[in-house]
Amino acid sequence: MIELGKIQKLKIARVTSIGVYLHSKIYRTDDEVLLPRKQVSSEAQVGDEIEVFIYKDSEDRIIATTRKPKLIIDELAYLKVVAITKIGAFLDWGLEKDLFLPFKEQTCSVSQGKEYLVGLYVDKSDRLCATMDIYKQLISKSPYKQDDKVQGIIYNIKKDMGALVAVDKKYHGLIPRNELYGDYRCGDEVEARVIKVREDGKLDLSLRKKSYKQMKDDADMILDRLNRMGGILLLNDSSSPDIIKEQLNISKRAFKRALGKLLKEDRIRLTEKGIELSSK
Repeated sequence: MIELGKIQKLKIARVTSIGVYLHSKIYRTDDEVLLPRKQVSSEAQVGDEIEVFIYKDSEDRIIATTRKPKLIIDELAYLKVVAITKIGAFLDWGLEKDLFLPFKEQTCSVSQGKEYLVGLYVDKSDRLCATMDIYKQLISKSPYKQDDKVQGIIYNIKKDMGALVAVDKKYHGLIPRNELYGDYRCGDEVEARVIKVREDGKLDLSLRKKSYKQMKDDADMILDRLNRMGGILLLNDSSSPDIIKEQLNISKRAFKRALGKLLKEDRIRLTEKGIELSSK
């Protein structure tokens, strides 16, 4: 059977002036696909086996190519947006005809020239299309355990959950909402720490180090901000979490840990106005 979106080895059924027609092992005259003449060796003969990729050309006809696309069915790939139209975006996947990414398959707005992690599927009209909604193509059982460092790509951001991450372009990962600090967008590559392996194998991630290591970085950041603000920050341990996140991009818990460290080291003092650098 000839399948769209897959690399297959097919046999030459007949040779014509426009190319060769290929068929699968179970030969039927209605199950042939054209490999254009420009991609056929002059020595090709009936019965020869050729490895090809199956897709549809600009006239929506099924066709074979010996060129290897950047993406096939059941895999994920980073593809660049080459055009944005009223009906969706088009991606460069290494073939003459660009790959269509419908609006309904975009988990966020895309920008021309930027790359996004996508999968490949066959739509209801029997056409190959790209999707950024790759949740169903990821698997749960990963080799990672708590505190392991992982590499991933953010493919969706949901306000009520956090950032969905494809770890190694293969495994399910989530940066929970309370761990998502910073200006992150779909397509961003991140290095994260596994904070929990759920019962189903999916990974909860954090962009921050373990608390005792992160505390030093947060304390250094607060000192740097104090120096740039003339030695005063209008924040204290009673400030709201939202204001702390807006000004320092950390949680209130992390803020209070860092303050405790700086107070213990006598590097700051708390006043009615907020935080000041210690005079010592």
